[in-house]
Amino acid sequence: MVLDIILYLLAGASAGFLGGLLGIGGGLLIVAALTLTLSRSGVPASEIIRVSVATALAGMTLTFVSSTIAHLRSGNILGSTWVRLTPGLVLGSIIGTHLVQFVSGLALRLIITCFCAVAAWRMAFVAPLRAPESGHIPRSLWLFPSGIGIATISSMVGIGGGSLTVPVLVHLGVKPVRAVGTSAACGLVIAATSAANDMLTLHPHSHTLPWGTIGYVYVPAAIAASIAAMATAPIGVYVANRASSLALKRSFALFLFVIGIVIAAGG
Repeated sequence: MVLDIILYLLAGASAGFLGGLLGIGGGLLIVAALTLTLSRSGVPASEIIRVSVATALAGMTLTFVSSTIAHLRSGNILGSTWVRLTPGLVLGSIIGTHLVQFVSGLALRLIITCFCAVAAWRMAFVAPLRAPESGHIPRSLWLFPSGIGIATISSMVGIGGGSLTVPVLVHLGVKPVRAVGTSAACGLVIAATSAANDMLTLHPHSHTLPWGTIGYVYVPAAIAASIAAMATAPIGVYVANRASSLALKRSFALFLFVIGIVIAAGG
């Protein structure tokens, strides 16, 4: 148990840093850590990936609070774009947390792995729709359905949506650092909505889950990861404000590629 908590703290600290640096909650890191430890905690093999995803989303909520505040202070959040995305993000989060119950653990693992591979490829090799502009603020009506799609996928695979939101905003011409900041604010909506749904959902195998599990959320892991993440998120924001756009994009792609491999092999 002590070693597991240390792993959760390390995963949370890394997730917090990445949350500030790349606008993601680092949920894939927490999912990867949980898939390697939950079997020792008493979670049935068939439920490991679902509990991992739900726990990661719960742990990311405080991560996004910390990184959102830091990005807000740095002026990196596009308020009007966030307002147009938010209704779709809430709706998509609700859809995803219920839809995931009809997907097998193996299928969900494959979905996450394929998602990481595709997102990494797009971030590394697909050119943006328009050149990034410092003052460009997307206000398209398509942001609402985009928010639904982003949140549905994100709540199913246990991420805060940054892996989708950042590439979408960069593709629309937003500078990477502002795409990262706005993505952090969007991730807070997705993580909080999804975590609430996962905790209120009656787990069909609750009698087989370890103490401390509420719904699909393993609370000890969520708390450990979120505490560590809150401490490191501001550091990630500091680095993001000083890194080049190309460095941010390459870091993002490398992160997705590595985590996809870990999740494909874990558990």
